[in-house]
Amino acid sequence: MNFLDCFCLKKSRQNLGYEDPIILASETPFSVNEVEALYDMFKKLSSSIIDDGSIHKEEFQLALFKNSSKQNLFADRVFDLFDLKRNGVIEFGEFVRSLSIFHPNAPEADKILFAFRLYDLRQIGYIEQVELHEMVLALLSESDIALSSDVVESIVDKTMAEADLNGDGKIDFEEWKEFAAKNPSVLKNMTLPYLKEITLQFPSFVLNSSVCD
Repeated sequence: MNFLDCFCLKKSRQNLGYEDPIILASETPFSVNEVEALYDMFKKLSSSIIDDGSIHKEEFQLALFKNSSKQNLFADRVFDLFDLKRNGVIEFGEFVRSLSIFHPNAPEADKILFAFRLYDLRQIGYIEQVELHEMVLALLSESDIALSSDVVESIVDKTMAEADLNGDGKIDFEEWKEFAAKNPSVLKNMTLPYLKEITLQFPSFVLNSSVCD
């Protein structure tokens, strides 16, 4: 490889929103080599429909469901939270920093906050019963679990009764932290063990769908 080849490679990486893996590794639990592996994963995802160096929502849904048109509230919320700049796409740095929250070595406080923001659909700083109900339905749908409306209502009512400590009809962040401490299963999907051994399989959080070449 000559100097011109190196320059072109560097330029193509920059065009794809490439960020210095040393910096990303210093900000996350990932090693430099793992960040490089995540970049390979990112390139596959960001070129699956529109090859512009960013992951669009359709590409995100394709990775999760193998269907770019399938709508799911859970997937939408995860995408929105990964989209830190709120510009409608996920760039490489956003991808690594957001995915790092699911690393087994990530601080539990980060996982609790991400989960809270996931359920806070209207981004108003607390979780209302209707939001909890919508997210429970979305999670059940993604997992292909069918429950009667009565059972779903029972789950939501029980959760609200336990988490809403001051009885004001909503769950604030302090209440959520206490609820998560008492119910570790709330954070079950917030840790992906195989992030310790990065492969080219996209972490789909529940389905573990893979992205084909």
